Amino acid sequence: MNTVTQSETLALSAVAAAAAVSSAAMTGESVTVPEVAPYELHLIPLSRLRPSSRNVRQSGGTAIPELAASIARVGLLQNLTVITSPDEQWFEVVAGRRRLAALKLLVKRHKLAKDHLVPCLLVPDTSARTVSLSENVQREAMTPVDELFAWKALVAEGRSTEDIAADFGVTPLVVKRRLRLANVSPRLLADYQQGAVSLEQLMALAITDDHAAQEAAFYEVPQWQRHPESLRDHLTHDEVDASRDALAHFVGVEAYEAAGGGIRRDLFADEKKGVFLTDAGLLEKLARDRLADAAESVRAEGWGWVEVTPRVSSAELHTFQRARRSRREPTKAEAKRIEKLEAEQARLQDKLDYEDDDLSDDGAQALHEELDRLGDQLDAIEQTLVVYDPGIVAMAGAVVSVDPMGAVVVHRGLLCEEQVKALRAQAQPIPDAPARGEGEPAEAPTSRGGLSEKLVRRLSAHRTAALQAEVARHPRIALAALVHQLVQRVILGGYGASPINISATPQDRLEQHAPEVAEAPAAQGLRAVREAWASRLPGDPKALFAELLEMEHEELLSLLALCVGLTVSAIAQRENETPAALLAQAVGLDMPSWWTPTAAGYFDHVSKAKALEAVQVFAPGEVQRLAKLKKAQIASEAERLAAGTGWLPQVLLTPEVSEVTEHAEAKSEEVDEDTKTGV
Repeated sequence: MNTVTQSETLALSAVAAAAAVSSAAMTGESVTVPEVAPYELHLIPLSRLRPSSRNVRQSGGTAIPELAASIARVGLLQNLTVITSPDEQWFEVVAGRRRLAALKLLVKRHKLAKDHLVPCLLVPDTSARTVSLSENVQREAMTPVDELFAWKALVAEGRSTEDIAADFGVTPLVVKRRLRLANVSPRLLADYQQGAVSLEQLMALAITDDHAAQEAAFYEVPQWQRHPESLRDHLTHDEVDASRDALAHFVGVEAYEAAGGGIRRDLFADEKKGVFLTDAGLLEKLARDRLADAAESVRAEGWGWVEVTPRVSSAELHTFQRARRSRREPTKAEAKRIEKLEAEQARLQDKLDYEDDDLSDDGAQALHEELDRLGDQLDAIEQTLVVYDPGIVAMAGAVVSVDPMGAVVVHRGLLCEEQVKALRAQAQPIPDAPARGEGEPAEAPTSRGGLSEKLVRRLSAHRTAALQAEVARHPRIALAALVHQLVQRVILGGYGASPINISATPQDRLEQHAPEVAEAPAAQGLRAVREAWASRLPGDPKALFAELLEMEHEELLSLLALCVGLTVSAIAQRENETPAALLAQAVGLDMPSWWTPTAAGYFDHVSKAKALEAVQVFAPGEVQRLAKLKKAQIASEAERLAAGTGWLPQVLLTPEVSEVTEHAEAKSEEVDEDTKTGV
């Protein structure tokens, strides 16, 4: 039965009137729309519809293309509400602005005729605003749970995710995400509907389909440890995060999958994250195989031994000592080349210094680029002049590994204790310090155009806040850091450098270095957790001790982690300093997740050259354009371009140090078992 039969006559009148108006417009005649009965449904040509100023929703609305796609597939499921215009030439839409926009978009895309008949409810002019407000306010959207179960039912009926996505005007990824949420434990979904579980927590738990694992990760930890990221880490602690792991970057996810490696994908993560590798052993084997060619090239240099170790820690490197290198005299050809390059550098620098007024911005930029190129050539020559003694090469060795960025790194000139003794016996030069990473200088060079001490303190305050938050999330690493400091002072009688303040003084005055750090996510999160514990724990020392004795092991470890985290200090004085590097590596500190370069937080505080140097890294194609702008404009544009790139200034980078995290995680189960058995 036709749904508009009751007003068929009036509808036909409206259509006829619209046709008459169209005809009159062509002939220049004045025609009005015949009067029609209000509060009845009419079929009105789309060309005679326009938005009304009486519509309480004045914005154009969002997701119009998606709505248009849905209308194209399943039709217009809800009529528009209209009034007649004052000149009686139009019907004005007082409710249905988004639907009208979607219909006109379909006309523009030639999927509907411009005079397509649209079902409309005609209301009196006096009721327009009330009707519009009622339609927009007096409605209740489906809950996400209702929606996801509805989509799951559609899949059960045989509908594909692509069809569902097209029907509802969303992407297939959105459908897959909703369906993944439908596989979360019924207990968790029920608690979500009661408000006890957030949508973000459900999304984190959905990384696995194991309901028992989901419930254990959520219900068996203290409430303050139920942050979505913590839940995700709990469910993937035995897996390799492809977005952060050096070997994953080195091998490549595609190569790993091609070799038969298992993958767990987090549908709710962005494109750069959310891939976890389930076979760490296969990943390491693939890395070893790829490093084999590099190892053969290193062996050809004549080293006494060469080992392939994909993950080599700083602690392992420190079991060796490094042979000294000496600078040989350049050959005549090398000396001539060096002299020529230095002369050309001096000429170009003079041109920049004394002919600046005659240079265009493009010309100056070209000179700077040429100077950089000459500097690189000189550096390359200098590297060839620093060599090991042939006798030492035959005795010492090298380790071929992967650096934290996923690139091949070779640690040359490594000597074990027996080899050092042999060199002493031969009166050969021996090292005076433990082995450093390949290419690491005895003293770190100062950065070109360096940062001010004030800015270094400001940036390192953010790093400190982030590091405090990360330590608080890693109880075992916090315990190790605490014991490490205690052992140094109580057992070994030393006072080695440590970020842990053993006197338990909270490092909570970071605002004096960075006023904005109080609003940073790390500081806010720590403050909330600290306040939660403070409200729960008794102030009386005796009562507090009694409660701690009764506390569950994992909960006590979590409290310890928070306390240790709050004592961490990583404030730097100079740009080349990186306090607490070992601790940062152990917790897997990911500074781009905690800090983003902004004009106010960084670019306003550095020179124009320093800002452009940063832009060269994350947006090299924009350097020439920005170089022509004023300092404030450069800072603003640099902030915009840096967003989402993960770029960090040197002071916020974590250098190559011990891969402690994986070792700690490998020992986790052993520690748990020891605890359970009272060992």
